[in-house]
Amino acid sequence: MITSPLRDAPPESDGLTDYDREHVKLYLRLLDAAADGAVWQEVAAVLFGLDAAQEPERAKRVYEAHLARARWMSATGYRFLAREEQH
Repeated sequence: MITSPLRDAPPESDGLTDYDREHVKLYLRLLDAAADGAVWQEVAAVLFGLDAAQEPERAKRVYEAHLARARWMSATGYRFLAREEQH
């Protein structure tokens, strides 16, 4: 259940955060969109509700920050999730 709203950037942490846990589905959608070659402006509109024509810098910053965290989750963060499920 998502209890925290989307931020302009995920919290910076070397470990898994509550924000990460709550937004795993968003991260997966971002990774899928990037793999499919989706245009970042469309992704920002669909996933974040941001209009890149109205707020181009913010929309790109939000998109890039969350995509970077999604990539971290796919490379490193998933291990924290796996450990939590084992306990």
